[in-house]
Amino acid sequence: MTRAPNYTTQLQAGLGLMPETLKLLAIWEPGMEGQDLLKVALASGDFPTMTARRLRNIIIEAFCPRFLVDGGAPARLLKRLSESLPREDFRSLCFLFTCRANPILGDFVRQVYWPRYSAGGSLVSKEDSLQFVSSAVSNGRTTSRWSETTIIRVARYLLGACADFGLLGAMRGGARSITTYRINPNVASILAHDLHFRGLGDNALLRSPDWGLFGLEAEDALGELKRLSLRGELIVQSAGGVTQVSWKYKSLEELTDALTQS
Repeated sequence: MTRAPNYTTQLQAGLGLMPETLKLLAIWEPGMEGQDLLKVALASGDFPTMTARRLRNIIIEAFCPRFLVDGGAPARLLKRLSESLPREDFRSLCFLFTCRANPILGDFVRQVYWPRYSAGGSLVSKEDSLQFVSSAVSNGRTTSRWSETTIIRVARYLLGACADFGLLGAMRGGARSITTYRINPNVASILAHDLHFRGLGDNALLRSPDWGLFGLEAEDALGELKRLSLRGELIVQSAGGVTQVSWKYKSLEELTDALTQS
């Protein structure tokens, strides 16, 4: 059994970073590593109010772990879709890749946000976030025991990141309001195909924890695939707890080409 990854404080480099991500994707080219992108970004003049140190932190500590993993596959995908995909869908994909790079955020969303949402709650408070981080530290999920100051800071980052990605509203009286959040068809399609091309079998794909970022269980994910079949992107056969999918597109590039042309 694979051990769950340790939590880090990497979110301190930047929360949602949506405006910065769009600017960096515009100047990033396939093959660029973090230091290459930093040089181009510094020379671009696109970040006039940002110090070189801050820009470096955003690129090396946030952009690279989120989007330049797997040979830059997330960056290539987002760059191709940045002009054509609805902004809400683009933000959801950035949310997905950010949670993959920062397991503490993904687990907070799955373990705190969605249970509260499902129970009909309207708020997620500072105390909820503090309790989650404190429990994580007590349970050995961090490489070292975080100080109280670090716990408070990371708890604040979690709420702020959720707000940047559209899951929570503004802070009022020590809590943020829960907003209506759902996975849209384009995002469901990209996620399903991404998991497929990562080598997951059709049944394992439905059990991926990535669906949980959008509040979906395996049965819900199957429902999303069935809806995608109506768009002609795949064919789903499911019976007796076994699911088989026939995939129309042979690569993520083929899918993104189809999405940009639709």
